[in-house]
Amino acid sequence: MRNDVEQSVRTVVFVDLTGSTGLFESIGNVLATQVVTRCTQAIGQHFARAGGHIVKYLGDGVLVLFDDTVAAVEACARVKELLAELDIAELRRVRLEAKTGVERGLIVEHDGDCYGDAVNVAARLSDLAQSGEILVGESVYACLPDFHRVACHNLDRIIIRGKAEPMRVWRIDWARTAETTLTAPMEFFEMQGERPAQHRIDLNCMDQHLRLEPHDGPLIIGRGQDAGFQVNDQRVSRRHARIEWNGGQCVLTDSSSNGTWVRFAGSPVAVTLRRDSCTLNGEGEIGLGATADDFTAPTVGFRVLNDA
Repeated sequence: MRNDVEQSVRTVVFVDLTGSTGLFESIGNVLATQVVTRCTQAIGQHFARAGGHIVKYLGDGVLVLFDDTVAAVEACARVKELLAELDIAELRRVRLEAKTGVERGLIVEHDGDCYGDAVNVAARLSDLAQSGEILVGESVYACLPDFHRVACHNLDRIIIRGKAEPMRVWRIDWARTAETTLTAPMEFFEMQGERPAQHRIDLNCMDQHLRLEPHDGPLIIGRGQDAGFQVNDQRVSRRHARIEWNGGQCVLTDSSSNGTWVRFAGSPVAVTLRRDSCTLNGEGEIGLGATADDFTAPTVGFRVLNDA
């Protein structure tokens, strides 16, 4: 094994297409393969024009390296628009989106591929991202100027498979800009004769009662001492799940070992979450660390209120 392998600090971008399963089901393997290939090639060309180096195509994904972190993030933010503008008839029936992970750090390039912790983390962030999302690590966020950071939403610390400790992750919100992120004072709305919509979620578990409003930021539910809403049960992870307001919606994200489920009032079927998210509305209960049919599961009752 050579000990003189050269390392370099690069920004690693993993982009995966979502929705391809439905595409294959609706138009068949041959045509769907052609469509996916056209999309990934278009994304690759887009990154190359932005200064990226295409390492490889991964079926329905692309792995890219950048020297310039800001250029990488800006290019990622334009992928959604790029896909929407592609003149492919089949995409009018089945929509494809991208989910992206970005991390910066030391990597090794060898024999047409690249290796390193930053590569692994970018891939994991891409896996964790939802359709249309860009997730970035702390080293990427640190490189962004202030006017880009206002479009970043802090997801707190997230467990990344293969990492010893949870790491800080930010989501780049497509719809958030410097203008929409600025918070107007209450006096402004009162002068206009109106008040902003009031959003909140009430949580209840045993003798615990908590109200979470958008300005409160993310709330961690878990067994750990640093959790904002503690549930003392060994099946519950220390940082089991996160609740946050985003764009007027209350979102629950599971980050646990044993999973989370949500049963909405009036629905006989529970929604199971394993490292993914769902929007909370109305009333219901959140189960932590056990299956929905386990009557011993620790649960948190919730009620989402949206008052105009």
